[in-house]
Amino acid sequence: MGLNKTKLKGSCAGHRSMGGIRMKRFLVLLIGSIFLLSACTSPTIVTSEGTGRAKLYRIGAGDTPRIQFRMLDSVNALRQASGVAPVELDAQLNAAAATHSRDMAVQNRPWHFGSDGSSPIERVARSGYTRTMLGENISETFETELETLAAWMDVPDTRAVILEQRAGQMGFAWFQETGGKIWWTLIMGGGGAPIRPQANPTAELPQG
Repeated sequence: MGLNKTKLKGSCAGHRSMGGIRMKRFLVLLIGSIFLLSACTSPTIVTSEGTGRAKLYRIGAGDTPRIQFRMLDSVNALRQASGVAPVELDAQLNAAAATHSRDMAVQNRPWHFGSDGSSPIERVARSGYTRTMLGENISETFETELETLAAWMDVPDTRAVILEQRAGQMGFAWFQETGGKIWWTLIMGGGGAPIRPQANPTAELPQG
């Protein structure tokens, strides 16, 4: 599920993207290459043999830097392939993403507003980020970060957030439940001064 700043204001965001077939081929190559390069340092994949269950992607306490930078490299590879400038990780956006991932788990639903009614723009401002919040992607899944990225790239709204041309910074974080479910949050920011938070953000909550 994706949300961008212009959609909050009730209009559609333009974006540049590769053709569907070319993009899917690129994603397969990209994800395969990154998994090969990171095979020695990846989070643990736990297999329940003989139970018929799928493999569980278990994230350890020390895996955060590797996952965040692997996601950053993957996003920037996709942006470069689409002719868009790279982004860099931002600590404040990371903090805002982590806060929302945990809050989604508490609410037990993947959506863009906090349990206190706060909008993504308000949540980013609270983190101390001084530029414009441009977009946010969220996911409730048992899949890895790269599988989640591939799923986001396959949907126009979430792909538009990843390929947002004005973005210069990215935040990426998650919360994993004891059962293995992961709540992922990716935030894009950039530009100049932040926009004023909406008085009633839930009134324009996008559907779907």
